[in-house]
Amino acid sequence: MDNHQSNQSLMKSLSITLCLLVTSFIFAQEAPQSQENPKTDGTPSQEKTNELSEVTVYGNKKQYLKVESDKTTISVRDNAMLNSGSSLEAVKKIPGVITSPSGSITLNSKGVTIYIDGAPSSLSGTDLQNYLLTLPANAIEKVELIYNPGASFDANASGSIINIITSTKRKKGVNASFNINYNFNKYQKPSPQILLNGKVKDLSWQTMIGYNYIDGENKTKNDQIFTSFDPDEHLIQKNLSVTTNRNFYFRTGTNYKLNEKSNLLFNYNLNMGNDRFANESSTTGTGIDYTNTSLAKNKNNNHELSLQYKTKLDTIGRTLDITAFSNFFDKKPNTKSYGQNNGDATFYNGKVDFKLANYYLKYDFAIPFNKIDFSLNTGGKYNFIKVDDKGIYNLNTTTNSVTDFDYKESNLAFYVEARKKIKKFNFTAGIRFEDYKVNRTALENGDETKINFKNSNFFPNLSALYEINGNVNISASYSKKIQQADYNVLDPNNFANFDQYNSSNGNPFLDPTFYDNFELKMTAFQFVQLGGNYTIAKDINKFTIEANPGELVSNQTFQQFDKIKTLSFFASFPIPLDYFFKGKEEFQKRMNNMDKMNYIFINVNYIKATTEGYTFTFDNKPIVNYSAQAQFILPWDIKNTMSYFILPKGTWEIYQITKPIQEFDISFNKDFLNKNLKIGLHCFDVFNTNEVNALVSSTNLQTKFYQKQDSRTFRISLTYNFGNLGLKKDNTDINIEKTNSGGGFLK
Repeated sequence: MDNHQSNQSLMKSLSITLCLLVTSFIFAQEAPQSQENPKTDGTPSQEKTNELSEVTVYGNKKQYLKVESDKTTISVRDNAMLNSGSSLEAVKKIPGVITSPSGSITLNSKGVTIYIDGAPSSLSGTDLQNYLLTLPANAIEKVELIYNPGASFDANASGSIINIITSTKRKKGVNASFNINYNFNKYQKPSPQILLNGKVKDLSWQTMIGYNYIDGENKTKNDQIFTSFDPDEHLIQKNLSVTTNRNFYFRTGTNYKLNEKSNLLFNYNLNMGNDRFANESSTTGTGIDYTNTSLAKNKNNNHELSLQYKTKLDTIGRTLDITAFSNFFDKKPNTKSYGQNNGDATFYNGKVDFKLANYYLKYDFAIPFNKIDFSLNTGGKYNFIKVDDKGIYNLNTTTNSVTDFDYKESNLAFYVEARKKIKKFNFTAGIRFEDYKVNRTALENGDETKINFKNSNFFPNLSALYEINGNVNISASYSKKIQQADYNVLDPNNFANFDQYNSSNGNPFLDPTFYDNFELKMTAFQFVQLGGNYTIAKDINKFTIEANPGELVSNQTFQQFDKIKTLSFFASFPIPLDYFFKGKEEFQKRMNNMDKMNYIFINVNYIKATTEGYTFTFDNKPIVNYSAQAQFILPWDIKNTMSYFILPKGTWEIYQITKPIQEFDISFNKDFLNKNLKIGLHCFDVFNTNEVNALVSSTNLQTKFYQKQDSRTFRISLTYNFGNLGLKKDNTDINIEKTNSGGGFLK
């Protein structure tokens, strides 16, 4: 009966979505004809003006998406589908990006490392997600999806990289933009923001100030069977969490043009959060009736400083790029809870003091030999991370339980990468040397666990590309990567909930994971890609829920698996509706301005993961993910955007998805006052179907996991630009970006 209702709900959602798509396209058209001035004998010809305007458009090609052999670039700032809300929301809507049942982000089935402006983020887990939630999407210029990163990127990149590039272009004079996103459902969620930028002589600058006040709720249910008992014990645990996230952010950056060949960039970012979590939970089972109410408060601060020097060394293209980056993050969650266990009073107190310091320095040197179609890139980096975390806990006793965790990581790396073009072939070979020193110390109630890890290794990458013609090419690549177990999965203080029947902590015994990544792909016309990848991950760490023998306590932690092999096939392509319904000539005009194009962009992923060294209680079933993004230009220049994704039932890594995960979003956007005022109406998760139903099989415990957030949200977005907007952009950047830096192909 449940499956039948689930299928009916799925078919209903799909049917309504298709109806909306068809209806939108029926009304999709150009601006009303009444706006055009008819040609008369007494007035100058308007046709010539239109022709000149079209030529201008052709010379300023505007793209939301560009597919290359080694990476895909997504424009965010001018993309109405992505530029309202947070960076996390924008990233999750990008084609090929899938959110797993455990909340982690993947790209074409491979793990993802988040970079901000070319540098890897030192945050991980919920800290990283919270950071992306507070970074507004309209601060992003573009996002680069780097599928198989080469030697110039850190080896600690698992499978792929999402590089979030914030806005750097400025206009002459002083300009300003006011933006507010007002989100509402059961809760009210305003997020005002003001952006100031400008340029005076050789100095350009930008300052962004904003505040978020977001309320939300999250419902979970764990239906658990403890298999170490005879007979099995059955517990049902429910939890309702109401969260209040308040944060103030201040982001400022300057770009000083030292001379015609050199730039100096400085950025400082501040984020101050004050969060609140109110929980109501219950646990029922044989002879168990437990209820609990808790309140957690968390104040956190993040300071980021970066200094970058870019220069062109000569006229033949040799460049040098030096980047220094530091961030300092701290948080102090404080939890108090009170409960009743079969009528007996219980309590729990937890207080944590967490500090992180990160220091990062790198340089990149590019040496092209244009006469022989050869280039050489080399560089190095040093990174040091220090984490101190101390937790004091009381569970039904006034005696303190103390957990102290210290983590230190130093990383020294050098790389060299060569690229050679031979007729229609492009070859890349690179190697990166990484020296890791990781010290972990966990002190729990006087018992010390000390683990020191040292590793020096070489990480090669190879790639080849064949240009079939000017628009189509085929590429193959291989890379070896490593993923260090970060502080989020190691720290014993990493608790999400804690009571009579639940605990949550990191695992300080985890080893690093080594990856072998293979990829074969065809790209065409800067919009189409078709390919597959195969990844072998050794000693991989995954989130799981387990229990000790003879204990009715479920523990959320991280476990190491011997090997997971993942085979994935993917395809992404646009359906250019204008080509079929408006003709080839009109389609070619609109190709140069995506703001005027009607299209549907489709992305499909087939994923099959095989886990070795562990036996699960369910059969391994491949999974196919579908997603689509559409844009329709309605009358009166109203832009309608829609997005839909569905992750059907099947096996995702070590989790069995028992009900499809899906969401449908729709937005309407309109420009006023010569495009200075932008108003948007949005609805996310229209059918309120985005929920997680999964089976987690682990030691002594089988868990049916259910999670539902208040994902159906309505949003009104308003942006007003003022200042010297009539002046054209004057960018002080000196572009020294390496050609196709992701996989390293020369074109």
